[in-house]
This record gives sequence, C-alpha cells and structure tokens, in this order.
Amino acid sequence: MLERIKEIYAYREMVFSLVRRDLKGRYKGSALGFFWTFLNPLLQLAVYTMVFSMIMRAGIADYYLFLFVALIPWIFFSTSLTGGAGCILAQQDMVKKIYFPREVLPLSYVASQFVNMLFSFIVVFAVLVFARYTLNPQAVFCLPVIMAVEFLLALGFTMVMCAVTVFVRDLEYVLGILAMAWQFLTPVMYSIEQVPKEMQWVFLLNPMTYVITAYRDVLYYGKIPRLETLLSAAAAGVLLLIIGWTLFEKLQKHFAEEL
Repeated sequence: MLERIKEIYAYREMVFSLVRRDLKGRYKGSALGFFWTFLNPLLQLAVYTMVFSMIMRAGIADYYLFLFVALIPWIFFSTSLTGGAGCILAQQDMVKKIYFPREVLPLSYVASQFVNMLFSFIVVFAVLVFARYTLNPQAVFCLPVIMAVEFLLALGFTMVMCAVTVFVRDLEYVLGILAMAWQFLTPVMYSIEQVPKEMQWVFLLNPMTYVITAYRDVLYYGKIPRLETLLSAAAAGVLLLIIGWTLFEKLQKHFAEEL
C-alpha cells in the first residue's frame, strides 16, 4: 500500500486538476452558479427545521443550529457515497485508454465534495456568530481532526461503492435510498439521547454516529468531544479506508474488461 500511496502522490497534479474541474463544472450554466454551494444546505435546513421544529416539535433549543452543524457534514458524506459510486463509470474512456492509479478517481471526487463542505462551513460559522453562540477555541481546534476522520470514512466507503458499481450497475441507483435510510439511522435530526436505550447499540455500530456527535459537541455544545468519541470515529475511519482500498485493489484489475 505504501508504494501505491507514493504513486498516487506522483499523480497529485491529476487529482488537483480533477477537483478543479468538478468544482467549476458542478453548477456550470446555472444562473446562480457557485452560490448553490450555500443555497442547497440552507434550503434543506429550512425544510427540516419546519418539519422537526414546528410540526413534529423536537423540543430542542435553537433546533436550526442543532441541525445545521450536523447536516453540512452529513451532506458531504452522503454526496460522496451516492455521487462517488459512479466516478469510475463516468471516466470509463480514461480508464480504458490511459494508465494512472485508479484510486485517483474516487480520491478526487471525495476531495471535491470535501472542499464544497469547507465552503459550506463559512455559512455555518456565520450563522453561529449571528446567533451569538460562543465557540470554545480548544474545541474548535478539534475540527480538523474530525474532518480528517470523516474524509477517511467517506473515501473508504466511496472506494468500495465505485468499485462494486462497475460490476453491479444497479447499485448506483439503490444508493440514494440507502443513503436516505442511513441518514435516519444517524443522529442528524435528533440527538442520540432520544434513541431508546434498547436500540442505541444499533446506532453505536454506525461510524457516522461518532462523527456527527463530535461535530455537534464542538459547534453546538461548545465543548471538546469525548476522547472515546474521537477514538471510535478515527478507528472506524482507518478500518473502512483499509477495507475499501483492499477491495478496490482486487477489483480494479478487471475494470477495463467490464467497462
């Protein structure tokens, strides 16, 4: 794996180029262009806030903030998963004709979604300042660690999904439903404390539970995440990346003939 990482690093300019192309082309031709990066999460926030704060009465103080600080990271993860599943198929001509480390494709896709999340966090911090929330500087320093862990998780899952989708094309369409179900099984719109105790073990098997909890600890509660939370998330991120990379390595040998 170390040799492979060195090879991918040698192709870093290709990764940067693909990320730039994705960011520039995402909203090409639309009237609002790059502003959709900020409008999409805000529109989702408005819908969820109306449903869970006004209609279903979640009973959480400043629910819009409680939701927003978790929704942005979730959008990054789910978009990486659902969109990244087709990143090999989308570049099949390149895969069949040019040699390069195939890992570049899922890596560049997840990286572009990650940059998009970073831009969205500008809005998150603006809303926190507007709401006069006091951020704990020590807790904020934990954010890069949490983001790195989520990046590893997203990359690991995306590598699995994009590799398997080459052989099972229907997976690309099923993932939208799976991602929606996964969101409801992750404490994005509610807190883990609201889950019945007899069901909490199911949620604790979900690596995104730890990631979302850590984001919310830092940005909503203004406290340093528990070490247990960070270690659980980090362990899950590394494990998923190893599994994803291993499976990707085995399947990529047959990409060209399947495409």
